Amino acid sequence: MKSSAEWSTIEKVFEFNPAASFCGTFFERLTQMKNGIQFTFKESYNISDLLRIMELLRGPGGCPWDAEQDHLSIRRNLIEESYEVVEAIDAASPEMLREELGDLLLQIVFHSRMEEEAGRFTFDDVTDEVCKKLIQRHPHVFGDVNAETSDEVLKNWEQIKNQTKKKKTASQKLQAVPEVFPALLRAQKLLDRTAAAGLKADPESAFELLSAFSSALISGSSEEDATPADLEASAGKLLLYAVMLCRSCGVDAEHALLTECDALVERVTLAEESLPRSQTDFSGLDPESAELILF
Repeated sequence: MKSSAEWSTIEKVFEFNPAASFCGTFFERLTQMKNGIQFTFKESYNISDLLRIMELLRGPGGCPWDAEQDHLSIRRNLIEESYEVVEAIDAASPEMLREELGDLLLQIVFHSRMEEEAGRFTFDDVTDEVCKKLIQRHPHVFGDVNAETSDEVLKNWEQIKNQTKKKKTASQKLQAVPEVFPALLRAQKLLDRTAAAGLKADPESAFELLSAFSSALISGSSEEDATPADLEASAGKLLLYAVMLCRSCGVDAEHALLTECDALVERVTLAEESLPRSQTDFSGLDPESAELILF
């Protein structure tokens, strides 16, 4: 327990509200670990405060876990937080979205702080670059280019992007699609760019290829000399042609699959409610009934 004199000294450094239990706990821990650190507790914080907090956490006497992290160790966190933002958007929850956007922003600040410590760039450099990019790619707003429709805006955006990144050929544009994208999203991006380069498939041709490779996969799985690599190749083509068919019909394959995944969960949930209490799965179900749930 600290003496009244010690608290009086500390309160000159911190603005502390004793009525706030969270601040009280955090406050006491901070003063024990970093006596004299300059930080002001507030009712409302801004981006400058977040940058300062990250500096303290990563700095001498800060948080051991935060100080030990590098780009690779928290790479997964960035991916997970991005997906949680998407989940919040799909849930149409402003409260959830506000929280998840904050968590995602934290990851950006975290990575930027690492680079600042290494002397390569700062968070200000990140914001400077994206501001310049937005100004450059909106010449219809910040320049004298005319763009009356969204299609014209997107066309200008792609042209400027390709010029600045020096991506001129179709293969260069395809290679620029990140390999770390989820496979379905990457397939859609690649097909968008092949179509922009003049390589388009009509729905009938895509359906014929889809049917052909569906048959090839089924027949191959029953052949004794079929290797796992053969089956994987057929499955890969089958999936790519399914995405191609969706695109040629104007359907977003990613969103369509997500929607159907949700529908599958709902079907299984409803079917599960009709099971006897003693039964925990569908192992005794006949094939026709199982297919009604799956399909």
